[in-house]
Amino acid sequence: MSTTTTLTPPTDLPNAKVVEGSDGLLLEIDGQIVPNYDATVHPFQEGDVVTGRVVRIDNDEVLVDIGYKSEGVIPSNELSIRKSVDPSDEVSLGEEVDALVLTKEDQDGRLILSKKRARFEKAWRRIEAAADSGEPVEGAVIEVVKGGLIIDLGVRGFLPASLVDIRRVPNLDEYMGQAIECKVIELNRSRNNVVLSRRAVLEEQRKEDRERILDRLQPGQVVEGTISNIVDFGAFVDLDGIDGLIHISELSWSHVNHPSEILSIGDKVTVKVLDIDRQRQRISLGLKQTQEDPWQRVVDTYNVGDELEGTVTKVVTFGAFVEILDGVEGLVHISELAQHHVENPREIIQPGDPVRVKILEIDSERRRLSLSIKRVEGQVLPVRPITTPIDGEAGDLDNVPELGLSEDVFAGAEEPLPEAEAEADGGEPAAEDYDLEPSQESEPEA
Repeated sequence: MSTTTTLTPPTDLPNAKVVEGSDGLLLEIDGQIVPNYDATVHPFQEGDVVTGRVVRIDNDEVLVDIGYKSEGVIPSNELSIRKSVDPSDEVSLGEEVDALVLTKEDQDGRLILSKKRARFEKAWRRIEAAADSGEPVEGAVIEVVKGGLIIDLGVRGFLPASLVDIRRVPNLDEYMGQAIECKVIELNRSRNNVVLSRRAVLEEQRKEDRERILDRLQPGQVVEGTISNIVDFGAFVDLDGIDGLIHISELSWSHVNHPSEILSIGDKVTVKVLDIDRQRQRISLGLKQTQEDPWQRVVDTYNVGDELEGTVTKVVTFGAFVEILDGVEGLVHISELAQHHVENPREIIQPGDPVRVKILEIDSERRRLSLSIKRVEGQVLPVRPITTPIDGEAGDLDNVPELGLSEDVFAGAEEPLPEAEAEADGGEPAAEDYDLEPSQESEPEA
């Protein structure tokens, strides 16, 4: 409110003189001292912002003393940008409020004020400054509307649903009444339009969190996280603000067709940091490295010549894979399936068949295992008609697991076949002719 004091006598009282030392509040007229009432009325114009004290609260309006000849009236619809407000919720008796002068005298001679427009003017200046500096503004969510949220900044700010969070928010109602920080991304005074983004604030915070976490992490560390997303080539783990990727090949010691076979979104996991690309802020993680390595059990438990039970997991043109422990498979070359010549491994075995095998070789360095069925004494597998096609052509090993493959798989060379069978076998390609390492499909960037 303007605080200018009238130090000169009113022009309509030419004989009046200001009493010295009264600050203009007393006048001398024809030798008499009288109050100068005009000096107590502070001058203002329509559009000015004044300060006053609430002296009365009614159902549809509020009366405010601003030092004018009459009290100012704030209609209920000029109290707040919120809709259908109760005046008692917006102001209290004796409270000082700022109000913008709408009309000095309406048709009823009343002084009409607006609290919300005074707040609007102050808020708009603050929002313009925030838009220029890039600093966030804070406001409370007052409405959930189609397509987003309305934020009370003293001005109605619109926060689109797509910019509420980094990820899609299925239920915007949960934000009702919350105070949130947003950045101003669009401002139009002529339309009183303010568009906000909370996502921009979160992304900036996330970037800082990423840098802090990356500074803390080192390859070889074992950390805990939460599965945030599952894709065909692996699973993403939230490490308190930054996502790391577990490639499908690092999920388990056994073969995994899809990450969803062993993980679900929201699962808590313990993982090992395999590699960190600090420049690109990418973290490679391993889940199987935090679990017992079944291959080590093979090395510690079994020796060449041992016989044990297994299950056929896959049949290919050059033999079959047999699982002897969870996560450990060995290769039975076609020449080690039976004493007689085998044209098609499915003549002898099918996936799921239980068999006994003898260990021919344990390659600890390359984690490969060569097995034999025909060298198990007393085991004779029946010849069966072929009813299903064989899994892939020679060399098609995209789905072959890395564990349990022997490089020297044609162990039958230790026991030469009869001449006729050897001659018949002459056209059979040796296992070395195949790339027994699993193919690594190119993966999208994490």
